[in-house]
Amino acid sequence: MEQTEGAAARLARRKPTIRDVAAQAGVSRGTVSRVINGGHWVSPEARAKVEQAIEATGYYANTHARSLATGRSDSVAFLLTEPQHLLFADPTFALLLRGAAEALAARHKTLVLLVAGTAEERENVAHFVGAGHVDGVLLISSHAQDPLLETLIATGIPTVACGIPLGHQGQIPTVSVDEAGSARTATEHLIAAGHRRIAMIAGPEDTPGGRFRVDGYRDAMSDRFDAALVERGDFSLESGAEAMERLLATDPSIDAVFAASDRMAAGAIATLRKAGRRVPQDVAVVGFDDSGFAESFDPPLTTMHQPFDEISAHMVRLLLDTVAGREPDSVTLPATLVRRASA
Repeated sequence: MEQTEGAAARLARRKPTIRDVAAQAGVSRGTVSRVINGGHWVSPEARAKVEQAIEATGYYANTHARSLATGRSDSVAFLLTEPQHLLFADPTFALLLRGAAEALAARHKTLVLLVAGTAEERENVAHFVGAGHVDGVLLISSHAQDPLLETLIATGIPTVACGIPLGHQGQIPTVSVDEAGSARTATEHLIAAGHRRIAMIAGPEDTPGGRFRVDGYRDAMSDRFDAALVERGDFSLESGAEAMERLLATDPSIDAVFAASDRMAAGAIATLRKAGRRVPQDVAVVGFDDSGFAESFDPPLTTMHQPFDEISAHMVRLLLDTVAGREPDSVTLPATLVRRASA
């Protein structure tokens, strides 16, 4: 007992090494090294033992020395190509950020948050990423003809996109929900409930969600599709309210609305209430995302649930595979209909 306590005391007085972690876990130093460098070719049991040993010994890697040896920074950029305020205003971005941070922490990698909503910010990000400060980029939002995305692709910086980047399909790995199929499901839910004048509030046309969700709505409406019943917003609450005003002016007989985000759905409901329309008795409303906001809204929103934690985890996995030189496949996940009081 005294010998064990003495060894622990000596370990506490010096910086723990990989050898100490290996001894604590009962595995080889090579196994410890593989866990620290991404966990490839290590069984879940061995990884768990190593992670417990790292915590018990207080070991941390000398990332500067390893960076010099490997040419890697062990950090990954979470890149949002939107105005800064949306990071806090749009709950979907916060959920993706949390999921990415957790997935990277489990692999002993660091997340670097980058926002590039202006031309100056895009230039700064391009220089920062191009200088090798991060090993790769998790691209959280993309717009057609975005010069920053074109720079990332042209310079060969490992990049994984959330959603299919318009104009660059097939050029980088992606993780996305089935945008068109999910929108079709939401619209078919309204059709099945007996609604006939079903409008849509779509997102920006230069975004994957803004384009492909309209495709799904159009498919579901089939020969009843009416382009006059589609208005666009920017995924914000305010734009949803304004789009609903335009829709009511176009056709006061609208009896249902599919909004391409929960925030636009909430804005639509505010406008409907101002116009004396009850939800769902007079007009049913379905949103998209289910980011937590939908459940607490009054009335709680029927919406398409995106699996944000899965999206983040797959993005991290694909990016680290790309950084390691492996050829990753893109991933498409299903979104599921969550029925609540708004429809």
